[in-house]
Amino acid sequence: MSDNWVVQNLENALSTWNEKLAEIWMLITQSPEEFKGGAIWEVILNIHGALQAIGYALLVLFFLVGVVKTCGSFSETKRPETAFRLFIRFAIAKGVVTYGLELMLALFDIIQGITSTVMETAGMGTADETVLLPEIVTAVEECGFLESIPLWAVTIIGSLFITVLSFIMILTVYGRFFKLYLYTAIAPVPLSAVAGEPTQNIGISFLKNYAAVCLEGVIIVLACVIFSLFASSPPVVDTGASVVSMVWSYIGQLVFNMLVLVGSVKMADRVVKEMLAL
Repeated sequence: MSDNWVVQNLENALSTWNEKLAEIWMLITQSPEEFKGGAIWEVILNIHGALQAIGYALLVLFFLVGVVKTCGSFSETKRPETAFRLFIRFAIAKGVVTYGLELMLALFDIIQGITSTVMETAGMGTADETVLLPEIVTAVEECGFLESIPLWAVTIIGSLFITVLSFIMILTVYGRFFKLYLYTAIAPVPLSAVAGEPTQNIGISFLKNYAAVCLEGVIIVLACVIFSLFASSPPVVDTGASVVSMVWSYIGQLVFNMLVLVGSVKMADRVVKEMLAL
């Protein structure tokens, strides 16, 4: 690492960015059971199991409400075709509540398979690192003391932007795990609504929203792949310009590319919901 403070500041900021990008790449390939060693998952499973009893009670309630609203009279339920249809609905609803966790994990595994396919097709085992160009390092190191003063302000602002963007991005990915745990814990309650025909949309919407959270991982991987392709083509540096202009232009292009990535990661939820028409 260079002894120049300006260069060190920029390299430290880029190092933080690369570390967070590598962490995101690792987290995207993890399942909720593996995240943080599985300690959080054990608690979520206990909550899910406890709420299943409430889910069964609500299932009966939603089923009875559905029968009252869809059947004109009690005698109508005695008809074989109606009784059979109600029995099938109740059986399916009970199965959804009982095996809802397995259903959600299977859905997550399918989408994780899509994510792995995207990563393998892109040919990227890890995200490409963003590094400081040698031309920038050389130009900064050759600056005199007076010329380097405005560079301090430029690099402080640029480094601050890069560091903040890296933490915003990683927090978004952690937020996805937070939503996955919330959906898994509370699942028996909304899924019980499938028992009643008037309330079945609650359960369907819940599953669609859960699928949207899972699909966020695919969008995040695509955004990282696109950014890596941008990063493989470093910003153009005008070596004929002054050092301050050169560094400012370089940092500006880097921050712009990073803003595009962070914006794509932040909008992953909205993009997926638009795809699923939620």
